[in-house]
This record gives sequence, C-alpha cells and structure tokens, in this order.
Amino acid sequence: MILFPAIDIFGGKAVRLVHGDYAQMTVYNDNPLAVAQDFIACGATHIHIVDLEGAKTGETPNLELIAQIASCGLFAEVGGGIRSEEVARRYLDAGVQRVILGTAAVTNPALLAQLVKAYGERIAVSVDVKDGCAAIRGWTEASSLTCDALCRRLADTGVSTVICTDISRDGAMRGANRALYADLSHRYPMNFIASGGVSSMEDVTALRDLGIYGAIIGKAYYTGAIDLRRAIEVTR
Repeated sequence: MILFPAIDIFGGKAVRLVHGDYAQMTVYNDNPLAVAQDFIACGATHIHIVDLEGAKTGETPNLELIAQIASCGLFAEVGGGIRSEEVARRYLDAGVQRVILGTAAVTNPALLAQLVKAYGERIAVSVDVKDGCAAIRGWTEASSLTCDALCRRLADTGVSTVICTDISRDGAMRGANRALYADLSHRYPMNFIASGGVSSMEDVTALRDLGIYGAIIGKAYYTGAIDLRRAIEVTR
C-alpha cells in the first residue's frame, strides 16, 4: 500500500480542516515546502496536495508553490478546483504527476472523459461522500449522485484511480471507514485511495491488510498521532 502524506494549502500555508469546514481551519506550518521535505526524510515517495482556495474558485492561486513541492522528487497528486482542461494542463505542465477532479467529475462527465482519453492514468477522481452522496465545490454543496452511481460512471469512463473520502471522518481523528473501502475495492476495478479519518497505526495496518491501493495521512501526521516513518515502513 502506498502512503500519501497530505498538505492542504490555504494562503500559502499548510492547514487542516474538520469535516471540510473552512470555518474550522488550523494552520500547522507556514512553509508547506518544509513539510514536504520532512515527508521525504521520513521515507515518503508520494504526496497528496489540495489547494483549498482553488477548490472554491476553480483557479490555481498556489500553482507556484505546488510546482516547487512537485520538484522535490515526490510523486505529486493535486486536487482542488480542477474543472477545466486548461487548469489540469497547467498543473501537469508544472511537474505534477496526477491531477484529481472532484466537482467536474460529477457535473461535467464529458470533460472527465476527454481528460482520461488525453492523459490516461494521470487523471484521478475524488469521490467525497457525505450522507451517501457525492459532495462538490469544496464540499460546500451536496449532489444528487450517490457514491455507487458515481463509481459506476468512473469505471465506465476508464478512470484508474479514485480518492474516496468519508467527509464525516475527515479531520475528526475517528478512524478510517474500512468497511466502505473494502466494499468499493471489491466491487469496482479501480485503485482506491482511502482518505478521511486515518488516525492510528491500527488504521494503517488494517487498510494495508485489506489490500487497498493507498491511504492518505493528514491530521494524524501533524498532531503526531501517526509516526510517518514507521507507517511507511510497515506498508512497504
């Protein structure tokens, strides 16, 4: 299993939200690049980056910073506001290995199909689950599309990687929704990355034993609840 330590960026700083709520934001580091370098020191090979401002606006306000992080040698995947081919290409040209569509995958399936055809495995989708349905626009709105319906659509479109977040657990340190990831990875032919609530070594080893492709570690790294170096060692 691949571990993706995460950096959520807002105002050029590394922050974390609770349940995706911008009103519940904690700044953990003023220098996200230094955080990425610590990930490398701990043995990380991959990184998950979210531009929280971009998630709201659909723009790339932190592109320069993200390009610097991507140049550190980590496999970088980026999400947050990627709702056009222009924005996706902007990130890919800046050295990002994989871009993640969220809102656009729900509201503009034709764009998703176009990007998958053009860029293949460099396109991933974030399935952000709230009350059984996919949330959009930085988790500020609920769609009418269920998690299952969206995953079926993604599989039919040829999407290879899905980042699935249980919003109710994101940033809450309540543990990962292991049953959800086990079910999805069993039923759909895609690589699933578990996100939201991964808060202990028990979560890490349980997801590893389920055969999940990857897991994102966010708040648990910043609070010290998970020793990233040890977590990487037990998942290799």
